[in-house]
Amino acid sequence: MEILLAFVVGGLFAASVYLILRRNLVRLIIGIVLLSNAVNLLIFTMGRMTRGEPGFIPVGQELPPEVIANPLSQALILTAIVIGFGLLAFTLVLVYRTNKDSILVDSDDLRDEEIDPSVYHK
Repeated sequence: MEILLAFVVGGLFAASVYLILRRNLVRLIIGIVLLSNAVNLLIFTMGRMTRGEPGFIPVGQELPPEVIANPLSQALILTAIVIGFGLLAFTLVLVYRTNKDSILVDSDDLRDEEIDPSVYHK
């Protein structure tokens, strides 16, 4: 199962990098969402995909059982989801504000200094 998830994570990373490197701002947002999902899946896969018992030490033993679920990766994923949502909301506001000020969606045209004033909304 981990090998299949490794290929899925690799595909998500490749697709997100491809979309982030495009010049369209909408594709940039989709790439950022895919990247955050790929990172979450990577952290989840690193925590081992076992159907073991929770990571508690039974009464009378000094060590936990051999096969346990790792709760640390799940806690990191919850944190990453919140941070990813905040980043997505901030990016959406930036793109919305850029789209409101101009009709350009090409990121290379946005950074040019000599943009034709007729393309701006009034």
